[in-house]
Amino acid sequence: MSDPILRFDGVTVRRGDFLLDHISFSVENQEMFAIIGRTGAGKTLLLEAAAGFYRPEAGSVLYRGSPVLDVPLYRRNIGYLYQEYCLFPHMTAEENIGYPLRMRHEDKQAVKENVRDIAFRFGVDGVLSQYPGTLSGGEQQRVALARALLMHPPLLLLDEPFSALDPVTKKRMYRMIQKVRKTYACAVLFVTHDFEEARLLADHIGVMIGGRLKGVVTPTHLFDHNWDEETHAFLGSTCANGGNDDDA
Repeated sequence: MSDPILRFDGVTVRRGDFLLDHISFSVENQEMFAIIGRTGAGKTLLLEAAAGFYRPEAGSVLYRGSPVLDVPLYRRNIGYLYQEYCLFPHMTAEENIGYPLRMRHEDKQAVKENVRDIAFRFGVDGVLSQYPGTLSGGEQQRVALARALLMHPPLLLLDEPFSALDPVTKKRMYRMIQKVRKTYACAVLFVTHDFEEARLLADHIGVMIGGRLKGVVTPTHLFDHNWDEETHAFLGSTCANGGNDDDA
């Protein structure tokens, strides 16, 4: 049996006064895995630890069977889509998408061909000459996603990927993410505060509260799992307001 694409073994990460506390879970190859929790639960910090941005105080993050921090950055090849998309405002959409290849000093013509190919796949080939400030939210997200997938990473990390989108665009992006996983044969780890989003997309869901991972279940068993009182309270409030908890 092959190693999972990503494995957290008792990972503890401290950032200021916040503690990501002994997190353990694994994401299998080509799996869609969701982490659900309120704002401030530690979801983004978990993603950053998965990408190798922090050295854990305890435990280890394994990427394809090796400690992620032992894998050189240029060989790590993990796609990361930030909540704010983080597009360079002074670069066109084409320049933003091609940035990873240009940093590797790839042939200019090869970069252009790769960019145009993936832009066509994501339906942004018509806006390549535009700057991020002139694009809609959905177009910005697709440009950022194209950039994240340009190197065909085996793991894609998504930070609240749909929170800023209108309902129609959001549903279209749900379908796109599902297609991305199949087309690129990649695993997807995403974090969200929206239960319905996790239920619709994920193979497994982890529940985070206050820097602790309370457990991992399949979507169909989220409510009949033997959770503690704190987790039951969170899941109850999540369902009561339709999967959103913007006040937290």
